[in-house]
Amino acid sequence: MNDYWCIPPKESAEFVANMEDILDIYEMPYNPELPVVCMDEKPYQCLGDVREALPLRPGDNQKIDSEYVREGTCSIFIFTEPLRGWRHSNVRKTRTALDWAEEIKYLLTECYPDHSKSILIMDNLNTHMIASLYKKYPAREARSYAKRLEIHYTPKHGSWLNIAEIELNVMTRQCLARRLDSISKVQQELVAWEKMRNEDCGKVLWHFTTPQARTKLLSLYPKFESSGD
Repeated sequence: MNDYWCIPPKESAEFVANMEDILDIYEMPYNPELPVVCMDEKPYQCLGDVREALPLRPGDNQKIDSEYVREGTCSIFIFTEPLRGWRHSNVRKTRTALDWAEEIKYLLTECYPDHSKSILIMDNLNTHMIASLYKKYPAREARSYAKRLEIHYTPKHGSWLNIAEIELNVMTRQCLARRLDSISKVQQELVAWEKMRNEDCGKVLWHFTTPQARTKLLSLYPKFESSGD
């Protein structure tokens, strides 16, 4: 049995520089005029039943046959503003640069239409780039979106620093831990889950700070010789 982890490189200046950048942003007080939004995405396998489940009996768990049929894959995008207790999710057939660009346009024009600037935290997947906006939209429009984003990337092997990943884990437990056989059903469930979470104003309060990182994650920091000055 193996456990799979994101293992950061030791003594990596690049890793700690990006990590401390993200941690400093998480320490910023809540400012509704400058929202801090975290973004992530995950693949999802649509599965259908080969046989109908047995009728549910009072006090018993649903009995579902272990055999299933694959109904294709999709990609789930999520944006969350942790200190506001807000999130938006969407499902797409693919996870290309064009998909990301369309999600960013929706974020800026529908979710934050009156904000001149938003801080966006995400991993450095090759589609998560300003260039993706230019692949989808005319230069003038693409630049208008880019100017409203202040992007900060989590370090490689540092996905745990993205609060959106926490939201995806909550989503998986509460919404996706069962068979859904079509993209339309996935979207339907996500809409209901998102509405519930937003009405509950579920927030993520981040407590791990830069001073703590410099102590607890000391092995990740580069070692250097003192100049003696």
